[in-house]
Amino acid sequence: MRAVQVQEYGGPEVLRTVETEVPEPGPGQVSVDVAYTGVNFADLKARGEGYRVPSLPFVPGLEVSGRVRALGEGVSGVEVGQEVAALTNGGAYADVVVADATTVFPLPSGVDLRTAATLPTVLPTAYALVHAVGRLQPGETVLVQGAAGGVGTAVGQLAKAAGASGVFGVVSGAAKAKYALDHGYDDVFVAPSTNSTASTNSTNSTASTVSAGFVDEVRAATGGRGVDLALDPVGGETFRASLASLVVFGRLVSFGNASSAEPWRVGQPELYPTGLSVSGFSILTLAQTAPDALRALTEQAFAAVAEGVVSLPVTAEFPLEEASEAHRLMGGRTSTGKLLLRVA
Repeated sequence: MRAVQVQEYGGPEVLRTVETEVPEPGPGQVSVDVAYTGVNFADLKARGEGYRVPSLPFVPGLEVSGRVRALGEGVSGVEVGQEVAALTNGGAYADVVVADATTVFPLPSGVDLRTAATLPTVLPTAYALVHAVGRLQPGETVLVQGAAGGVGTAVGQLAKAAGASGVFGVVSGAAKAKYALDHGYDDVFVAPSTNSTASTNSTNSTASTVSAGFVDEVRAATGGRGVDLALDPVGGETFRASLASLVVFGRLVSFGNASSAEPWRVGQPELYPTGLSVSGFSILTLAQTAPDALRALTEQAFAAVAEGVVSLPVTAEFPLEEASEAHRLMGGRTSTGKLLLRVA
């Protein structure tokens, strides 16, 4: 079968299509004939920095849609040939992938395979940020970094459906601002991109991230009050600025570190004066530590899609062999919505 492999860390050019053996599911696992694979920023960090890579060579990819190929011992709830979406530990840039049965989900009625490939990471993450972790209440306001990305697109719609009185986004360009305004946002602030360089696993990686110059705009848009909930996948100075954008008793959820900055630390000096709280979320970690909670969360998120509450547009699609082009597009920080690889 075909697989896109990383044999050394670096830019998009290190992604190489190779022929390799078809993986077989072990106990509690399912193998899937892949139809589509979702492209995520975590894939770029894996390729460039070794993020969550156990060893080389490595096949990236965290989510797929397709049909069940084979069942490992002890698996029930899905059948061979059934259409599913799956969250994986890697290996999704391939014709066949193996996933734990707990993270393989039958498709909701009316959801096709192309749409399904957008769901396993983005939708449960967005749903958790709004409901399970962020606990957004009707009448509250929310600020979302990366409002035009996959998670941001879904969060904007879910927050409006949850009764938010103001949904504010931060993006890096005017085209992204227009896109976000079309997907649930009441106001979008354009903060210019800045380059941050971080060295991980002896590989230099330069990432373009949104600057933190949005706090004054957020305060102005909320009458000086600030927002009740801020959602940050960037880290670094953007994390600090998101914290500074909160109202008294406000909440911040960190769900990534796209800037590759030093891990954030907050304590009494930052939190005590206005009663702020900070929490974190990682769907990949939740899959390992609390798979039952992840499954319940994912089923709720998928139901929101089936009911038409939220949709995630596919804005670009590439053949499997052109995975490097998908990485170049996402790495250039000009993409919106969801990027897919067409496998079968």
